[in-house]
Amino acid sequence: MGKMRTAIIIITLVLTINAGNIDSDVPLVRQAEQTLDKAVNYFHSISINGGYAGIYSLDLKKRYGEALSEKATMSEIWIQPPGTPTVGESFLRAYHITGKKRYFEAAVDAARALAWGQIKYGGWDHRADVSHLDKNAPVVIRRDGYCTFDDDITQGAISFLIKMDEEIDAPWLTSAINVGLRYMINAQFANGAWPQYYPFIGHYQDYYTFNDDVINDCIRVMLEAHKAYGNKEYLESARKGGDFIIMSQGPENQAGWAQQYDWNMKPAWARSFEPPGICSRVTIANIGTLLDLYLYTGNKKYLNPIPQALKWLEKSKIAENRWARIYEMGTNKPIYGDRTDGYKIFYDYAQISDREKCSYNWQNDYGFKKVQAYYSDVMALGPNDYITKRDKPLSREQCKAAARKMERDIRRIISNLDEQGRWIDGGNITCEIFVHNVNMICEYLDAVKNSK
Repeated sequence: MGKMRTAIIIITLVLTINAGNIDSDVPLVRQAEQTLDKAVNYFHSISINGGYAGIYSLDLKKRYGEALSEKATMSEIWIQPPGTPTVGESFLRAYHITGKKRYFEAAVDAARALAWGQIKYGGWDHRADVSHLDKNAPVVIRRDGYCTFDDDITQGAISFLIKMDEEIDAPWLTSAINVGLRYMINAQFANGAWPQYYPFIGHYQDYYTFNDDVINDCIRVMLEAHKAYGNKEYLESARKGGDFIIMSQGPENQAGWAQQYDWNMKPAWARSFEPPGICSRVTIANIGTLLDLYLYTGNKKYLNPIPQALKWLEKSKIAENRWARIYEMGTNKPIYGDRTDGYKIFYDYAQISDREKCSYNWQNDYGFKKVQAYYSDVMALGPNDYITKRDKPLSREQCKAAARKMERDIRRIISNLDEQGRWIDGGNITCEIFVHNVNMICEYLDAVKNSK
């Protein structure tokens, strides 16, 4: 081995060992615990009244939402995943695995920030100003604003709060959940669909919306709420959502679903680059939701739309395990849009701008194989045996194998933590990287724990 190569290896090892001042003389599991401690302590320290912006500059003077184009004030938190609810869930998971009280306290702080960021109507917007939060106030003060189901915003917040409700009994938490679930029921159309925004704000945001999993996430939360509280109203809401999926399916030759439907049940334009048509991504998501409903309710009607939807997907592939996002009604031709030339339909993917090709996920597999396997397994095993198999804990040997498989990634995560307890991504601190790494460590620690 040459001297230069040896030197490089030694330097790399030193950097890895010394990264974040994590003690390399202890077993990997202990290093992972030390990393988790340091990362959580730092991230909790930069919270805004318990909540989090999506992206921070290294000096914490600049804060953003989902992207650097969305500036946040010093008192604003981000709700959209992977924002405050997602961070809170990662704290809660760390608490369940380690039992460390400070992780739980961080999760409670995130939940309280969400309760104070809740809009008067009962939902949440992408961001919330929580400068008015007062831990000692007898009731939560909710402000005016818009509420949205886009991008799992309201649904994700309620889902996290329901999980926290299993841990603590607090009036502010109970109130936030009750107000939020009532808002969701009030926002649901009589036919079972949900809009993107409620109260209505005009245009496509008022339509029956599958795009960005709006209806799918609403159904998921209603099932979670029914499981947690046993209120039949929540189950009925989920069933109505499933009934809308059934009734809105396209004709046999295009047996999928559109991203949104107008009030005449016609596939509709949304933004100027989102043409109406049958959407492969939505279709795959709806198959998954129908299976969820079947397993939860036992009603076989939720299985009926699936074979034709799978048949349409199979015939609509543009390459092996690859689909266009949207297909024209009637012709089933792949169609595309472009922000630079609004409300124009393109039939050739090569004609849309490079920016558009990178920004909207116009072609992908959209998780087809996963949902196909889900359907096949449910049909082969039946609902009871499928649930038993799904919920069966891994054996000790399986946990050992899982832990070994993760070791390389865990070492990388440990080595990437800096001395302050930060994972830096592209010169910024992000909720996305924090949540990913914390969940990876939790998964590893859980596997190690269950392998003994």
